[in-house]
Amino acid sequence: MTAALVAGLLAGFGIAVPVGAVATYLVSLTARTSLRTGVGAALGVATADGLYALVAVLGGSALATALRPVLEPLRWISGLVLVALAVRGGLTALRQYRQQRLAPRPDRAPAGPGRAFLALLGITLLNPTTVVYFVALVLGRGAGTAADPLEQGVFVLAAFAASAGWQLLLAGGGALLGRALTGRRGRLATALVSSAVILALAAHMIAAPA
Repeated sequence: MTAALVAGLLAGFGIAVPVGAVATYLVSLTARTSLRTGVGAALGVATADGLYALVAVLGGSALATALRPVLEPLRWISGLVLVALAVRGGLTALRQYRQQRLAPRPDRAPAGPGRAFLALLGITLLNPTTVVYFVALVLGRGAGTAADPLEQGVFVLAAFAASAGWQLLLAGGGALLGRALTGRRGRLATALVSSAVILALAAHMIAAPA
């Protein structure tokens, strides 16, 4: 039981800690909106990680074989979705900056936590790296076929908890960043930098060899 708990925690942190395009988007989204929206987005990412951990322990080698033909299309779809988010974020920041410069007005109500949850859940589920990672871990520790169901459940819950903890930490950092950069120019600069980083990471994802 303890081994499954530790393995799940390490698996969750292992997939969550590396800062990629999704993590960058999570931080920038929270900075532009609110902590509540960021928490919703963070839980969306963690839920996707937990679902993939569950699928991996249940599917094992059969899942790896079934996914091999669609990994390339999934990688392209995931990259293109992130490109669209980066472009939209940059254009939205520019539009809001120009509107506020012409006539100060309150920002449009940001997307709520529910929408942020669904958006980040979908983006993370499209990332084939996540499922490949969990399948490799599960097969490596022999949990894909004959493991105790209780240990499998502990592994999945621990992976979810570790991922959720890290994503919530990122959301908190985004909220602090948003409070620190309250000026129009500061928000514009961070939004454009974030969009550029996401574009670069998405391009790397698309260009990476299969």
